[in-house]
Amino acid sequence: MLKTILKTILKTMLKPMLKPMPWLGGMLLISAMSVSMASGAMAHDVQTDTLRIAHPFAMPTPPGATNGAAYVDISAFSAPVTLVGARSPASADVELHDMQMDGDMMQMRHVEAIRVEAGETYTMRPGGGYHLMLIGLTEPLKEGEQFPLTLTFAEQGDVDIEVWVQGAQEGSEAADGHHH
Repeated sequence: MLKTILKTILKTMLKPMLKPMPWLGGMLLISAMSVSMASGAMAHDVQTDTLRIAHPFAMPTPPGATNGAAYVDISAFSAPVTLVGARSPASADVELHDMQMDGDMMQMRHVEAIRVEAGETYTMRPGGGYHLMLIGLTEPLKEGEQFPLTLTFAEQGDVDIEVWVQGAQEGSEAADGHHH
């Protein structure tokens, strides 16, 4: 999204001013796109020696909602990793949850841990499977905002990430784009 905004600004405002110096316009465009891509990658990816967290996101909640959910992709490198907890100032509590179909009913249950085997990636997405349940939101989650979340792993302790609030499709597509 930032990339599109920068292109629009360059096209409508700066391009006419830079016409006499095309090399300068190209340099500015390359610089702006590099900063945009670098900041986006840093904001959405956290990597340690043992794991990678890709594009953490949460869906917006309606006004008055007391709970929400966050989604992350966890990749384990050469050894398994086990997510055992999470916390955030955006909510009173964060629990690890799993949603599965039980006959015709979707069942959600609290789980103690989420294990990711070495060389594998666990992908959390809206609609089923594991997610991080944000219980007792301090305020509704609004699209375009961000909030900090700390993930606790049995093998290495805490990993701090920044969660972006996005629509389900936008967040899922952006997260899928972080897997190379």
